[in-house]
Amino acid sequence: MNRDRSSRRLPVIMTLILGLMLTIMPLPDAAGPFRPDWLALLIIFWTMQLPRTWSVGTAWVIGIILDVSQGTLLGQHALALAIIAFTTVRFHLLMRVFPQLQLTATVFAMLALYQFLLFWINGVASVDAPAVAYWGPVITGTLVWPILYIFLSGVRYRTRSGG
Repeated sequence: MNRDRSSRRLPVIMTLILGLMLTIMPLPDAAGPFRPDWLALLIIFWTMQLPRTWSVGTAWVIGIILDVSQGTLLGQHALALAIIAFTTVRFHLLMRVFPQLQLTATVFAMLALYQFLLFWINGVASVDAPAVAYWGPVITGTLVWPILYIFLSGVRYRTRSGG
């Protein structure tokens, strides 16, 4: 049973590690503000699909790791990711039955909330950033979401079926 449980958790852990790698990977200055929030997208997907296993605590830990790796205010991403995870867990049954277009619009709203929380925390801490640094990831994350959703759904199906 433990082996089965750990083999089901491995793909999620691997996608979160890959998401962290994509988040901290250096990009050219012109493309940097348009990097999707990979970890926020992954948190939304996994908390929507497996809310009892991957939830607010997981989002908090991943947020702390992201804060340390990026050198931002400690707890900034952790708080924002935890709120996103809580909202997703709260409405996961509804989100699962949404058509793809409606789910994409919901993910847009969640990413906008995530960026608003980061904007608010940065404002309290007097950290300035251009508006494109907040809106760029929301737009690109929304555009990437349908492809990421299809890919991760396939990963989840293969993991669940043991293939």
